[in-house]
Amino acid sequence: MDFELRQAREKLEREQRERMQRAKAKAERERRAKAEAARRQEALEASHRERRLDAARVQEEADQKMEEVMQLGKGVSFSHMFEALRYDGPGDKIKLPPSSFKELSDEGALDKGPMYFRLSKVRDTVPGATMEQDTEEATCSGVLEFTAREGSAELPLHVWNNLFRSDTPDIPLIEVKYVSLPKGTYAKLKPEGAGFSDLPNHRAVLETALRNHATLSENDIVVVNYGLLQYKLKVLELKPASSVSVLETDVEVDIEGSDSVLDNEENQHVLAPLAIGKVESSVVEEGKFRYYKFSVEESVGEKVASGRVNIEVKIDTDASGGDTDIYVSRHPLVFPTQHRHEWSSHEMGSKVLILKPRDSNLVSGVYSIGVYGFKGTSKYQLSVAIKDVNGQRIGEHASASGSVDANSVLCSNCKRHIASRSAHLHEAYCMRHNVACPHDGCGVVLRKEEAADHVHCNKCGRAFQQREMEKHMKVFHEPLQCPCGVVLEKEDMVQHQSSTCPLRLIVCRFCGDTVHAGGEPVDARDRLRNMCEHESICGSRTAPCDSCGRSVMLKEMDIHLIAVHQKS
Repeated sequence: MDFELRQAREKLEREQRERMQRAKAKAERERRAKAEAARRQEALEASHRERRLDAARVQEEADQKMEEVMQLGKGVSFSHMFEALRYDGPGDKIKLPPSSFKELSDEGALDKGPMYFRLSKVRDTVPGATMEQDTEEATCSGVLEFTAREGSAELPLHVWNNLFRSDTPDIPLIEVKYVSLPKGTYAKLKPEGAGFSDLPNHRAVLETALRNHATLSENDIVVVNYGLLQYKLKVLELKPASSVSVLETDVEVDIEGSDSVLDNEENQHVLAPLAIGKVESSVVEEGKFRYYKFSVEESVGEKVASGRVNIEVKIDTDASGGDTDIYVSRHPLVFPTQHRHEWSSHEMGSKVLILKPRDSNLVSGVYSIGVYGFKGTSKYQLSVAIKDVNGQRIGEHASASGSVDANSVLCSNCKRHIASRSAHLHEAYCMRHNVACPHDGCGVVLRKEEAADHVHCNKCGRAFQQREMEKHMKVFHEPLQCPCGVVLEKEDMVQHQSSTCPLRLIVCRFCGDTVHAGGEPVDARDRLRNMCEHESICGSRTAPCDSCGRSVMLKEMDIHLIAVHQKS
């Protein structure tokens, strides 16, 4: 009996312990579940708070960006991302899609005058990350037209090269913002290479190049073209802001000297100063030029024009197998070449070139000399001198000594008049030692041993020594192609590029700029007045007459003054 009671008690105690353990385990599970639920609720609330903060931060940044855009655009908000495309065109005016015109019109940008934009590169730092603006490479521009395809902006070479200086991405993306720029008052530029300051009136050349620009930005590279030459100038400083407008404003321009060393500029067009009366020694390689410049004062120019003195250019070359040519021009033709020059000498070895001005009124000024390495590497000594002309005119001595004696006879071989008493002896000697050149129009009497070296060009008929013929054929009869597309021989090319080539440089009589002449004008009256195409167009601009105030075309102003106001 006691045994059964003890078993029942033990069973009851065991069941009670088990119930208590299960109750404790259940309570622990419920406590853990409540703690996990509370932790999850706290994490969810923290996540919601972070999202709200991020949204508020993004909204604040967007508001700040919008405010900046509004401030930059003076109330016009325009900021879009475009794919950049390149097109060949001068200046800094970009092309935008038609939708941009509608948006800008709705914003009232058309009523605020010329439109300017700030362009900056957009880069992706991490694949899949948001795009970020590259503030290091940015520039400003104007707008040319709204004809680009949607989603893209077309950039001229100036803007493209200033934005993508280092490398061009596969898909170049840019951000375009409308901005309001102040009118520029001051600009400091610095040429990247030597030679720009040698251009005649180089400030006017720079001004002509900037006429295609609407803006300037610091650190931009401005390209200035002068004929076939190209110069790069870096914008160092601008006032009153780092980006300014250059439309309808007067800008004071300072041009700093280049850091390039003259001796290291062999591959560039650089004018080395050459003093009259001094000798300059140097070396020129085959196919390359070395350029020099010298000035002729007005007092010396008057003497040259009157024929009392000559301008003499002399070059002495070493007999080391090399050969040079000389080309000389008067400014504004700064760098004479094989087919663009006023005077030249192609003789082999040392040579002397006397400059005979075509116009006696255009003698004083700056002249350029181009020493061209025709063959091999040549050492030379170059000098310019002003020499008096011999008082005895050419031909006087010949006419005095060449008077025909009544007792003389004409030699049948050398065609000279010989005294009758020695005619037979002279003819015997002359027939044995001399021979006349049989070429039509030549008749030069030569020693028989020299006759084989005397040859004539079968194209132009000029006489040369045999060793000079190869150079003559290469210099004068090798076809040359003008940049305008015409193919001519040397002498015809010189005439073409000085009078008819549309790419020749002239100083416009109306605007004063050094520009390409263009073709013949359409108006026959302009052709009769020896105007080129540029002058015909430029002269069609009107200006008020100083006497009556009427608007008269510039090219008709002189006729107007004579016909209306009887002014000579």
